Amino acid sequence: MTAHALNQSSPLAPDWLAVPSDLNALHPPMWAAGVERNDDGELAVDGIPVSTLKEQFGTPLFVMGESDFRARARAFKDAFDDAFADICGGVDVYYAGKSFLCTAVATWVAEEGLRLDTCSGGELAVAARAGIDGANLSLHGNNKSDAEINRGLDMKLGRIVVDSLDELERVAKIASSRGETAKVMLRLTPGVHAHTHEFIATAHEDQKFGLSMAEDSTDQAGLSAAEEAVAAATSYPGIELLGLHCHIGSQIFEPDGFALAAEKLLGFLAVMQQKYSIQLPELDLGGGYGIAYTPVDTPRPAAEIAQAMAAVVRSKCAELGISAPRISIEPGRAIVGSSTFTLYEVGTLKTVRVDAPAAGTAGAAGDQPKNVTYPRRYVSVDGGMSDNARPVLYDADYSAIVASRSSAAAPQLSRVVGKHCESGDIVVRDVYLPEDVAAGDLLAVPGTGAYCWALSSNYNYLARPGVVAVRGGAARLIVRGETEEDLLNRDMGA
Repeated sequence: MTAHALNQSSPLAPDWLAVPSDLNALHPPMWAAGVERNDDGELAVDGIPVSTLKEQFGTPLFVMGESDFRARARAFKDAFDDAFADICGGVDVYYAGKSFLCTAVATWVAEEGLRLDTCSGGELAVAARAGIDGANLSLHGNNKSDAEINRGLDMKLGRIVVDSLDELERVAKIASSRGETAKVMLRLTPGVHAHTHEFIATAHEDQKFGLSMAEDSTDQAGLSAAEEAVAAATSYPGIELLGLHCHIGSQIFEPDGFALAAEKLLGFLAVMQQKYSIQLPELDLGGGYGIAYTPVDTPRPAAEIAQAMAAVVRSKCAELGISAPRISIEPGRAIVGSSTFTLYEVGTLKTVRVDAPAAGTAGAAGDQPKNVTYPRRYVSVDGGMSDNARPVLYDADYSAIVASRSSAAAPQLSRVVGKHCESGDIVVRDVYLPEDVAAGDLLAVPGTGAYCWALSSNYNYLARPGVVAVRGGAARLIVRGETEEDLLNRDMGA
């Protein structure tokens, strides 16, 4: 195979994947600030080479730029406060802890002026360990246990986001039995279909989250589940109804879904306030802002998102003749996703031959195109679906580069795979890597800060990787990698 041939786009590659003009270059939207190649051609984070990180902490390893995380968090807070200053005095930004949470991250969130959204008792425990004031916490979840509800009341949470009529009744009973009042928001499903993967779109009707706004969603004629919940909440002595909440999905780039959801919820809020003679002072418009996993992804800056959402809220409130509620949002992936990359070591390599139609062989009508075999190289790394389940769950696309050195070799279509006993154990489905990639090279996969470590597992008894935070030329573990002893400690023996 000649270098000229290798520089051509492979027919096996997806249409969106172009052959890079420079295999050593970094596409800035996919990486944290402070990640660059040093004079030796090695990837470095705030000046620390990846070889040093591997030597000190091993691989696989999640490498997080702490300053980058903090800057993204602050950018959301500043941008939304500025955009909504004249509407409702600013915005409460809740970092979505489900994307990635540990004690250090919870501390950074508080220090940068954000609040924290949690989804379980375990996440509440992390928040408590970090010393976060309960007033700055929210609790989500479609199936909160009584223990989690009690824990939320113990911590005096700023809000519990209720997901169903059944849960509303349980929260009310528990709060009343304690002689307390639970601050509640109602999660609604506005029927807005975000442009995203089916499994991460969460505002359509046929799924587990939220209270439907459709009028036929309860047994009471003309009454939606959302309105039934509002009516019930106003009657429960143990409930203080703060307002409404929605979340239309994840990894969303187009603004139209957010705009439509805001319009629908504001309209509903206005009707409920008038019909039930109540005031609903808060409205949470969720998160789901997309990031760049590949060079074709085009994330929007926080300021652009904020201004677009503010324009909708401003005009809709004026149209309805209502005072604007206090707005809150819940970015997670958009803060932590690109702050982090995963560092792997390359092991086994192999090249397979795959049949595909040859270019220019369509022929006359009815003729079958001529098939030709093309090479696809498999690059195995020392992690896989146990540290990044998103490709197997969502068909998520990622990118990768050789991190331990630069290369002048020709590009070759490659598939980065893990070491698990599953054919679907794919980390990066399609990427052009240098032809000379070899065992022992370090590979970096950007954009792994969100929903990678958080979804990690011990499949095949692999230990979950550690997480290293790098700031100002210093690296420290914020989550220790597991050992085999950790795994065996829970095994009770024969």
